[in-house]
Amino acid sequence: MDFKDQIKQLGDRVAKMKDKILTEEATKNAFIMPFIQCLGYDVFNPLEVVPEFVADIGIKKGEKVDYAIFKDDKPIILVECKHWSADLDPHNSQLFRYFHTTESKFGILTNGITFRFYTDLVQPNKMDDKPFFEFRIDDIKESQTEKLKEFHKSYFNLDSIINTASELKFMSELRNTIVKEISEPSDEFTRFFAKNVYSSMVTPKVLEQFRGLVKRSFHQYINDAINERLKSALATDQQKQEEVERVESLTVTEENKVQTTAEEMESFYIIRAICCVKVKVARIIHRDQQSYFGILLDDNNRKPIARLHYNGKKKHVSFFDTDKEERIEIENSNQLYEFSSRLIKTIERYEKVANPA
Repeated sequence: MDFKDQIKQLGDRVAKMKDKILTEEATKNAFIMPFIQCLGYDVFNPLEVVPEFVADIGIKKGEKVDYAIFKDDKPIILVECKHWSADLDPHNSQLFRYFHTTESKFGILTNGITFRFYTDLVQPNKMDDKPFFEFRIDDIKESQTEKLKEFHKSYFNLDSIINTASELKFMSELRNTIVKEISEPSDEFTRFFAKNVYSSMVTPKVLEQFRGLVKRSFHQYINDAINERLKSALATDQQKQEEVERVESLTVTEENKVQTTAEEMESFYIIRAICCVKVKVARIIHRDQQSYFGILLDDNNRKPIARLHYNGKKKHVSFFDTDKEERIEIENSNQLYEFSSRLIKTIERYEKVANPA
């Protein structure tokens, strides 16, 4: 199972089990330890994962963080855990205190559902107030899974993750700024757009007028973009459906070209009556093809008894009592009785091969 599937499986498990998890310790065992295992670390190996890791703070001795993940005999990630229903906002200060007392460059604050990743991008050896990466395990996006994979034991590279952390932090803050400005445009944001379309001075009255226009314009743009995506998706689905219908239509058309006539069925019954002296009636069946009407032994294409060619101006029947197919013209189906010996001989040839003496 690859990393993506492991994380998805854990997310499904968390969603199903959370209401039955009553304590913080149970949250650790059911959700957080499996998460650490998904990252490739052996939670039962004290050289890789140390529970209740001591992080003394000044004169305060015996301070412990829930888990410390080690690499090359050094702690690289500290994990502080809470019960799955706990609000994480008041608890980052505890992880903040532990962070600067160890060599670890990353801290994770989690309740087993929400995971917040911290580092020291603003000031070295001092944990940032805001996480650079955050996700819910029960609703993780594919792009988030790819970022999380960088923390896997097999891919862990400090420099690479620091670069990623910096990008994620700024992108997150930019996204929050964009959302805030779209919801409630600031004076600076509104003035920037107003100056690009309004030729006169942007007075406070004009600014207030444009604030609403900017807000509505962004909302309209977002709605149009969503509608275009939906139209594109619907068009693709419609093209697929049309292709399916076209193929089905072609299939039906081909099938409609095969029309079994009453005379073909009459000939089949005659041949079956002749051959039933050698084999059971149920073993003699027919298959109507576009170019001929076939009569087979045991529904086997390799055991043709006869083929009726009744679609042309003249009627012909193919016989197989010799090594070579022989086609003979007949006037009507009753004439088939004249070839009884040939039909029986064909049956005998197949039976002899199947049951040699």
